[in-house]
Amino acid sequence: MAQDSAPYRVPFAAWDRAPWNRWSFLNVRELLPTAEVWRGSGAASPLPRAERDLDGVRFLDHHNRNVNLAEFLAASFTDGFIVLQGGKIVTERYFNQMGQRMLHLSQSVAKSVTGAVAGVLVGAGVLDPNAPVIDYVPELAATAYRDARIRHVLDMTSGVRFDETYEDPYSDMGRVDVASGWKPPPGPGVWHDNVFDVVMTLTVKEREHGERFEYRSIETDVLAFCMERASGRRLSDLVSELVWQPMGAEESACFTVDRAGYALADGGFNATLRDYARFGSIYLDDGFYNGRQIVPAAWVQETRRGDPSLFGEPYSLVTPGGAYRNQFWIEQAGKPALICRGVFGQYIYASPEAGMVAVKLSSCPDFVTLGLTPAVLRAMRAISAVLASGTA
Repeated sequence: MAQDSAPYRVPFAAWDRAPWNRWSFLNVRELLPTAEVWRGSGAASPLPRAERDLDGVRFLDHHNRNVNLAEFLAASFTDGFIVLQGGKIVTERYFNQMGQRMLHLSQSVAKSVTGAVAGVLVGAGVLDPNAPVIDYVPELAATAYRDARIRHVLDMTSGVRFDETYEDPYSDMGRVDVASGWKPPPGPGVWHDNVFDVVMTLTVKEREHGERFEYRSIETDVLAFCMERASGRRLSDLVSELVWQPMGAEESACFTVDRAGYALADGGFNATLRDYARFGSIYLDDGFYNGRQIVPAAWVQETRRGDPSLFGEPYSLVTPGGAYRNQFWIEQAGKPALICRGVFGQYIYASPEAGMVAVKLSSCPDFVTLGLTPAVLRAMRAISAVLASGTA
């Protein structure tokens, strides 16, 4: 009798949940339609090796235990981990059958990739951060975005009501999951097959635009629609031409796409561990990387200048004194370290002070693991201190 294949099938309604996400985050192209982000035909930017043993670096983990790096990586569902210092690979580790050429879903790290492209378009005069969003997408006049500006969606400070509850399939975020093609409809109701149509249903304004930061994934999608209209180019092509090719990516990346062909800017980006590290490296030296100015220096400098007065709880509990600007998290206002974060444990940490970029890719069982982000930041600071002292 043939072996029952049911235990080996990834259920579409739960492909991004445990235990399936340990496989699916590394194999998204086998589950969902995607658009290529071409790496181009040029040579990959060099990543020479200067390896050091960091396994013994100690810090407090998300259970408030004093652990070393090797223990933390094993206990936090890590798939890939890399540290660059001075543009050289200090450590590069793969777990869970991930390999050097495998693409990994980044979740909301995609927002920072989108924000970087926005910066290039602003620098080229194609996109005006102070312009109303309806200047680029007139249809949004029928929504609560009618009087919002590009700046508001860049910094997630619009007053538009959007329910980000991940666990509720009937929340606004649940509706995006269905519209983006990530999930089947959970039950009866009106369900859209593209993200733009979900945006058009957001007609309630809760507060004045610019009043405070509130994390809402749909803001990145609104930004991306404006970018596409302003440039006349699809998001996947913009990322390829303006970031991925200039930085010398090693592999082509991809976005998941909805039925209208829209690349999911808020969380559908997939790339290799090394290329995420290259992307983070762009933000070390004011946008200069691989021998060229990829993102305008003024944009990178502005990204580091978030306003902590807009950044209340619960966000300030994770990064006290932090902020959010241009689709990046700021570890602490007044300091240059920037963070890209995605649910289920995706991180890029770029610290110009330490000359260090670190990437942690994971497939955690929960959207948000309590205390994980502060633990990752403690790990980053401990690693940078060890590298600076030369004691590793």
